[in-house]
Amino acid sequence: MTGFAVRGWCPDAWRPMAAGDGLLVRVKPRLARLTHGQLRGLCTASLAHGNGLIDLTNRGNLQLRGVSDEAWPMLIERLIALDLIDGDPETEQRRTLLVAPDWQAGDDTHRIAGDLLGMLDALPILPGKMGFVIDAGPVPLLRHAPGDFRVERSGEGGLILRLDGRVAGAPLPSGHEASALVRLAHWFVESGGVAAGRAARHDAPLPGWAQAALPPAAPGAPPLPGAHPLGAAVGLAFGQIDARWLVLDAMDALVAVRITPWRVLLIEGTAPAHPALITDRADPRLRADACVGAPACPQATIETRNLAASLAPLVARRLHVSGCAKGCARARAAEVVITGRDGRFDLAFDARAGAAPVHVARTPDALLSLFGTA
Repeated sequence: MTGFAVRGWCPDAWRPMAAGDGLLVRVKPRLARLTHGQLRGLCTASLAHGNGLIDLTNRGNLQLRGVSDEAWPMLIERLIALDLIDGDPETEQRRTLLVAPDWQAGDDTHRIAGDLLGMLDALPILPGKMGFVIDAGPVPLLRHAPGDFRVERSGEGGLILRLDGRVAGAPLPSGHEASALVRLAHWFVESGGVAAGRAARHDAPLPGWAQAALPPAAPGAPPLPGAHPLGAAVGLAFGQIDARWLVLDAMDALVAVRITPWRVLLIEGTAPAHPALITDRADPRLRADACVGAPACPQATIETRNLAASLAPLVARRLHVSGCAKGCARARAAEVVITGRDGRFDLAFDARAGAAPVHVARTPDALLSLFGTA
């Protein structure tokens, strides 16, 4: 397996991460929502202080790319003015919250998330990759999204508190969900969970008040491009936005946008018309995962997304093209997985990135020929 550097933390706005194309600056929109003004301001800031490329992450965040060391302080000032990040770095670090993006004002997800945001100061310091999930809609949507402390709908219809990695959760009384999340986070630290790093790796017995009793309800399907109760859903190939797409007059019909962990934007109002925004739910790019690849990622030795776009129409199942064995774009197995190694591609089936290949050190043309085209 090709070696790669393992990161022990996730970047945020105050702690950017260096990449091949500059600093990555992560923005965590409150309740996964940006108003029209915030979105336009974010795009303008990305073009002024970065390279204009914005990634959607599987935590429902946005990641501005290509920011220089010199431009970073000016970008931070702009993001604070837009109310997209907190002026206090410690508060920003604690605000690691993923919500079901289809929430409605006053519903359980909206209420609980608001309560937790008001209690950030009560949270302990947690390992950098840990986070909270509020998935309290009628049907859970975030079962496969990353998160450690979870409020979910149970199969019986009530809300439960569940630690990631446990098959069931504890019933929650209404109005006490956020305080229970804070209490569970403190138990995690006090019971030695920091050494494990993530909830799913922490096997200490749960306290009596959080004993798992009720399994979560069966998850629903994430939204696909097309009409949506909020307005419309649009897909993004490989989860990336070019800010120039959205600094358009057509954006004037957009009221707000919700960020999802599925490379889909939920649009309140009318979606901007642009060929890069996927509106056809049968588009093959929706079933292809590809990391940013070389040269934007220093660990990748191959370009990924042009190959993925060419291969996607030829692969009927899930396709994953990874620039290295780390597999950042997809943690789970895919039916077809291509891993970059020393400037060439290894091909495996029903596997994760870096798995033992069936075909070794192929060129892009050689790979395409395996799937029926030269």
